[in-house]
Amino acid sequence: MQHSSDSARRRRVRTTLGVAVLTASALFGGTAAHGAAGPSGGGTAAGRTAAAQSAVQQRTIVRDDLQALFRQAGVRGTFALLDVKTGQTTVVDRRRAEQRLIPASTFKIPHALIALETGAVKDENEVIPYGGKPQPFPEWEQDMNLRDAIRVSNVPVFQTLARRIGVKRENQWVNRLGYGNRQIGPVIDRFWLDGPLEISATEQTRFLSRVARGQLPASQRNQRTVRELLKIEEKDGYTLYAKTGWGMSTKPGIGWWVGWIERGDRLYTFALNIDVNADEDTKKRIPLARELLSRLGALPAA
Repeated sequence: MQHSSDSARRRRVRTTLGVAVLTASALFGGTAAHGAAGPSGGGTAAGRTAAAQSAVQQRTIVRDDLQALFRQAGVRGTFALLDVKTGQTTVVDRRRAEQRLIPASTFKIPHALIALETGAVKDENEVIPYGGKPQPFPEWEQDMNLRDAIRVSNVPVFQTLARRIGVKRENQWVNRLGYGNRQIGPVIDRFWLDGPLEISATEQTRFLSRVARGQLPASQRNQRTVRELLKIEEKDGYTLYAKTGWGMSTKPGIGWWVGWIERGDRLYTFALNIDVNADEDTKKRIPLARELLSRLGALPAA
């Protein structure tokens, strides 16, 4: 009888853990399910247990008092900050933080990885020819490698890479990475600019936590390359990685600034999006996000 009772208890424990692991997989874009390589060993029993614990610990704090900063900037928007160590998410305007929008050039983060993984580009230094068409920004009108294309957010370069990758492989990789709503539609070189691909601010933070920790189902070498391409600042005990985005196909337009901060033993991922009613609004993204990051303790006080 004692043996039967012990067996029943073990079955209940396994069932409970299994549910927690599935919950973690859903929350973190399928990391536990894919068994992706990474520092936490997502494919091991220890990794699955850690993912389950993270799912249990995850909680959201709403800081709508910080909407005053958006009003002062004269824009409407949202902000999400994930403290990866504690699993705590802080949001300004929770409803909008969970609303999916076109990613625009923030998709260059997974797109660069997809291009490297599929061989659409040999490495970050391969030069992609300029097609010769007039562009909205003069700096786009030249041959450019992946490194510089990320730096100046060159849309035509990534459209060329998308055509090299093709619909089938783009679809496979967007699904494999668990990115946003995972929908690319039939237009291979516009799906992140016009839709149907969409992602929310909170989803951005969870995806970026996997990018920052090398936990995507892709080679560690290519993940390191992408992280290096996104590094924009290192000082005062922190390192900042980030990417802008500006979606012009909607009214109003959408402005993004997303990324992460490594500070000591802490990792913070963040995503800001705002309505862009005039071109000048895009200049407000980074100062506004920096102020929010400072107010929430992810960056040192200014």
